[in-house]
Amino acid sequence: MSKIISVNAGSSSLKFQLFEMDDETVITSGVIERIGLEDSIFTIKYNGEKDVTTLPIENHKVAVQLLLDTLIKKEIVKDLDEIKGVGHRVVQGGAYFDQSVIIDDDVVAKIDELKSLAPLHNPAHLTGYYAFKEAIPNAGAVAVFDTAFHQTLEPKSYIYPIPYKYYVENKVRKYGAHGTSHFYVSSRCREMMGNPEHSRIIVAHLGAGGSLTAVKDGKSINTSMGFTPLAGIMMGTRSGDVDPSVIDYLIEEVGLDMKEVIKMLNKESGLLGVSGVSSDFRDVQEAAANGNERAQLALDIFFRRVIAYIGRYFIALGGVDAICFTAGIGENSFFARKEICNLLAEALGIEIDDDANVNGKGDRLISTPNSKVKVYVIPTNEELVIARDTKRLLNL
Repeated sequence: MSKIISVNAGSSSLKFQLFEMDDETVITSGVIERIGLEDSIFTIKYNGEKDVTTLPIENHKVAVQLLLDTLIKKEIVKDLDEIKGVGHRVVQGGAYFDQSVIIDDDVVAKIDELKSLAPLHNPAHLTGYYAFKEAIPNAGAVAVFDTAFHQTLEPKSYIYPIPYKYYVENKVRKYGAHGTSHFYVSSRCREMMGNPEHSRIIVAHLGAGGSLTAVKDGKSINTSMGFTPLAGIMMGTRSGDVDPSVIDYLIEEVGLDMKEVIKMLNKESGLLGVSGVSSDFRDVQEAAANGNERAQLALDIFFRRVIAYIGRYFIALGGVDAICFTAGIGENSFFARKEICNLLAEALGIEIDDDANVNGKGDRLISTPNSKVKVYVIPTNEELVIARDTKRLLNL
């Protein structure tokens, strides 16, 4: 009986899932939010119940101790030594890591070295790692990298057309993100297709953050996020791709400084920036339905940014066998899936089964037998990938 906890430490949050790996069941899950504030929120789900507590949590070390104390208090585990492994999500592994690894001093040093590429994430991941290492020192630790799945990209797909020295000297290149999700969903899709020897799959991970990946025969050949998660499609508050000269114009003509512009592109753009309503797709959809023209414009731009990448990857793959929707919007919005597929219908011969799209649950095919491309909804499960890699690498 081996228990493994999957951990996703953000700058002010700590998400977790505790698995019984014999049958991959989730024993408990939850999140600690607003770490560092007086009104931090600790949510834990166990035995079909959800407990929510508001209390001051000074830092990640305190958050981890609170979580582990709660596991004992609620008798979720009798002893912390039952937890044999801790799997840590790490956003940026650079070109160092093309797969998950057991964490040692060298891995820690490389994660720290790459913090300039993910300043909000990598330091938080290390903070989480140290906190768990101190609290349960006998548990092994594994790093699972968001960027690892995209290390199969070829230079023609990840090198930017700027002076080459910036790649050599400063590591400026496309890294992508959401790799753990894209790996899980594309692998599950291949299973649902009967594990064909050859497959051409486009995964649309659509949420507050969003990215698309072209997966050929199980390998990522291109992805929409770039040097950072700011690139690619329009997102909740991120702009996605824009003409770089816009930045210079806003600095020279409007009077913003670089930090203000980057903050604007990351925090004030996307669905929020265009609609003026919200960064939440559901709120924007509701406003559009009530006649808000800017909200409708935001939806129109969002859908067209998504299909532009699907079109790009259709060509890169030499056709497509399946398109998979996942993440918050992709999994939960039948409206978004329908609108996107309607825009693809004529070009790709896609036909959606409305009942499966609207009323179906879980992993499912939502295209009709007449559709030239299969369309799936596959809820992502990054935590399970993390737990599986942790079990495999630690030989649990």
